[in-house]
Amino acid sequence: MRRGLCVAAALALAVGLTGTACSSSDSGNKSSSSTSATAAPVATDQLPGLVPTPANSQGTKGPDSIADNGIHLQFTVNGAPSDVMAAYKAALKDKGWAVTTIVTSGGGGGGGATYTGTNGSAYGVFDGGGFNTSTYINVCAWPTKPAEPNCVRGD
Repeated sequence: MRRGLCVAAALALAVGLTGTACSSSDSGNKSSSSTSATAAPVATDQLPGLVPTPANSQGTKGPDSIADNGIHLQFTVNGAPSDVMAAYKAALKDKGWAVTTIVTSGGGGGGGATYTGTNGSAYGVFDGGGFNTSTYINVCAWPTKPAEPNCVRGD
């Protein structure tokens, strides 16, 4: 009987600690993973509003529809590729994207970067590069992350 009482007390203590650790008393300290897991899918017509136009943009194509209810946009930008892509990453963050750098390259006047990101439930692939003062950015965005988030470069 004494052993059962100890087990019950230990269980009650564990439940009490778990409840305290998971309580919402510190509502200002929420993780982004819980937010994105419960975020409702973004409507396809809202996707263009989530994608910033790069500074010094000289031209835009799209948005064009792609698989999985996504959109594709292309930007032609006047500026060095490394600088343009660094600025575009900052612009994405300003629009609410949580950005991950996949690859960057530079040197000899050329370069570029590829980023992925989430904005609520929306998922995006941002790929850009070029040479000297010409940079080309391809953007694909989907309401939720597709099984194959391949962003094909446009013409």
